[in-house]
Amino acid sequence: KHTVAIEEKGVKLKLTIVDVPGFGDAVNNTECWRPVTDYIDQQFEQYFRDESGLNRKNLQDNRIHCCLYFISPFGQGLRPIDIEFMKALQDKVNVVPLVAKADCLTPLEIKKLKERVREEIDRYGLKIYQFPDCDSDEDEEIKQQDKELKESIPFAVIGGNTVVEVRCQRVRGRLYPWGIVEVENSSHCDFVKLRNMLIRSHMHDLKDTTNDCHYENYRAQCIQTMTSKMTAEKRVESPIPVLPLSTPDVETEKLIKMKDDELRRMQQMLQKMQQQMHEQDL
Repeated sequence: KHTVAIEEKGVKLKLTIVDVPGFGDAVNNTECWRPVTDYIDQQFEQYFRDESGLNRKNLQDNRIHCCLYFISPFGQGLRPIDIEFMKALQDKVNVVPLVAKADCLTPLEIKKLKERVREEIDRYGLKIYQFPDCDSDEDEEIKQQDKELKESIPFAVIGGNTVVEVRCQRVRGRLYPWGIVEVENSSHCDFVKLRNMLIRSHMHDLKDTTNDCHYENYRAQCIQTMTSKMTAEKRVESPIPVLPLSTPDVETEKLIKMKDDELRRMQQMLQKMQQQMHEQDL
């Protein structure tokens, strides 16, 4: 877990990154995503407790707003573990797929891999983060940037901690015998697009989607579980109530009266018959 403070034009941003090293490297990867889902749920639970407490003014938001999922560049698309992982997380966090080590592929290979991944995401019904559509009155430049951003999914990225010199400028990249790969060069990879999306253009939408969709689902589930538990406990503790006798309606009363009248007539007839028989005997 790493936290960095970013300041741009007087605006301060505290960015926390939680790394998951060794994911999927075991021989048996059954439910290897469980630590990730448990961690996300723990942050939701802590926020739910703080939100329900008295000290809401100092509420600290440690919820996970985005999950960057790295896809291997050496496969032919998504692996079974990739599909299962995304299914496990798609209702808990905004999943943004990335192609790792994009410098291992040619531009044509990257294009084909992106198309394959997008096709498999649709085929398996995986829910990744959806970029909001631009307004109809937006500038054409903004619309073009939004179109390019959507077409870049999954983002092909390159990592590099070394600083090399290119055209009398020091840049972050990797040195190869055939040349230098620049991390922040848009013609080499999608790192700049990803960075701008995360901390500039779509940062608020990522937070809003987390709060209004993923967290609300968790919160509703918690409230439903608590309500069901309280109802069950109340049902066990409370004695079985004596049901009050229901008041008969008009039709029922009429039917009862008819039966009573019929019974009375039969009794009268029986009395007459007995009297007649007695008179005959005399």
